[in-house]
Amino acid sequence: MHNIDLILTLTGGLAAALVLGYLTHRIGLSPIVGYLLAGIVVGPHTPGFVADPKLAEQMAEIGVILLMFGVGLHFHLEDLLAVRAVALPGAVGQSLVATGLGALVCLSFDWGWQAGVVFGLALSVASTVVLTRVLSDNRDLHTPTGHIAVGWLVVEDIFTVFVLVLLPALLGAQAGDGVFGIALALFVALLKIVGLGAVAFVVGGRVIPRILDRVAHTGSRELFTLTVLVLALGIAVGSAKLFGVSMALGAFLAGMVVGRSDYSLRAATEALPMRDAFAVLFFVAVGTLLDPRQLLLSPGLIAATLAVILVGKPLAALAIVILLRYPPKVAIGVAVALAQIGEFSFILAAQGQQLGILPEQAMHALVAAAIISITLNPLIYRLIDPIESWLARHPRTARWLATRSKRQVPAVGPSASEADPTHRAVVVGYGPVGRTVTRLLRENEIEPTVIDLNLDTVKELRTQGMRAVLGDATHRDTLKEAGVADAGSLVLSSAGMGGSEEVIRQARELNPDIRVLARSAYVRELESLRKAGAGRAFSGEGEVALAMTVAILRDLGATPEQIDRERERAQEELFGRPPDPEPQPAIAVPTGTPADNS
Repeated sequence: MHNIDLILTLTGGLAAALVLGYLTHRIGLSPIVGYLLAGIVVGPHTPGFVADPKLAEQMAEIGVILLMFGVGLHFHLEDLLAVRAVALPGAVGQSLVATGLGALVCLSFDWGWQAGVVFGLALSVASTVVLTRVLSDNRDLHTPTGHIAVGWLVVEDIFTVFVLVLLPALLGAQAGDGVFGIALALFVALLKIVGLGAVAFVVGGRVIPRILDRVAHTGSRELFTLTVLVLALGIAVGSAKLFGVSMALGAFLAGMVVGRSDYSLRAATEALPMRDAFAVLFFVAVGTLLDPRQLLLSPGLIAATLAVILVGKPLAALAIVILLRYPPKVAIGVAVALAQIGEFSFILAAQGQQLGILPEQAMHALVAAAIISITLNPLIYRLIDPIESWLARHPRTARWLATRSKRQVPAVGPSASEADPTHRAVVVGYGPVGRTVTRLLRENEIEPTVIDLNLDTVKELRTQGMRAVLGDATHRDTLKEAGVADAGSLVLSSAGMGGSEEVIRQARELNPDIRVLARSAYVRELESLRKAGAGRAFSGEGEVALAMTVAILRDLGATPEQIDRERERAQEELFGRPPDPEPQPAIAVPTGTPADNS
């Protein structure tokens, strides 16, 4: 029966999440809202199918581990350093304000200061998933607003990881031993963190890349995916068992170690899709905790919680960014983007409940506030331009803000090149054809980026000063990393590559104007490549047939006119259309005029 319960819980939870996530996405809301609502639907507080709460919680634990692994995988210290002047004081200042306001809410309901601290900390942490989605949907991810908001979130994520480790020492059983006991517990906890970090980065930094290198050379995608999952889960469990810290911290450090290797992108694109499924189960499990009746029984608590999230936090962020002399539009954008709570809030609250500090009513309030704030956040973000227009109609306020806006915002992470797209190309595969195409590109002053699955090839290209990406081109993140969104041409140089049509479709979604040249082994594959969006498609089988036709006719003494006529007929038979009157070069050589995409 246990196996049946597991399958029913997994199937029912994911099915409800799929339906409600799709519906919320269709109406312009974050799918996370749908996942939380799915948890309410399959939870014990609503009629109909009821998922097993213990099994859902266990699967949610895996989701937390993989979420934290993903955060560590994408965490780059240089991203934080680029906006440290605003991200560090901003995240710390806003967290203190939100924690203080949350504590006041708890004290007004007689929950005690310990519950207040945990509740306030949970309210201070915004959702990385929601923030990046909102910024991306409004095309602000790579703007000053997006740069600061992402850096801010990085600081909050790191802060949350340490809070998860230190909470048991501060508010758990050790806290009853007085100041000396708390200080000792803090020292031991920090010592464990340092020890774990040393093992992870010194030992793991040498061992893990070698393991990944050995597995990658097998050429098996399944083994590579399995290796990454074993490393994430194994290090997380080992951290808890050997160092007594949270599995979340171990997973975060494991992600950072893998992220520093050459396999970071491949791990993200191939191994972490499973993370998304378990992350969905995490939100579903959180949704099962909400009793809808609490919305009627505790309207004051939920209203106060929302006031902290939607008013207190944004005002604190707005004041900090303006005081640090950033433009008002940036300040408003950052403040609004952070006006929500998500995954880490639930993780903090869950630990508070495990320590016996946070009452069940608080979790109900957090889930309700999360659903409402996540729903409203994209809608409120669209009001930034009207707010800026309103400020423009009040000259005194606008002048005062303008006098304070003196700081320039540095870029975070990879930014799009400002060069003409016709001077950039992405080449998938570095076999004989890929090498020839890449050489031709460089000789014509077009900067190529090569995507390849062979680490030795990628390393060799990088030593030559060329940009190369290790990864599978069928994954969207790999194409984004290679710069397809800002490139003029995409060349699929490998004839035996699976998923060529998917690569073309993904590239067209990222860059509708990109010129795609694709290669196939057989003539029968050309039509599907053209339907997927390839401007020019070439077949090794067809080109060999044409070359042999021309050679035979020349040996038979045919005239140039006869050769051209027979070549045209053969091409129409092979490819279904006559050759171009003036065949275009395979690569658009920059001449001041962009090449035709057709």
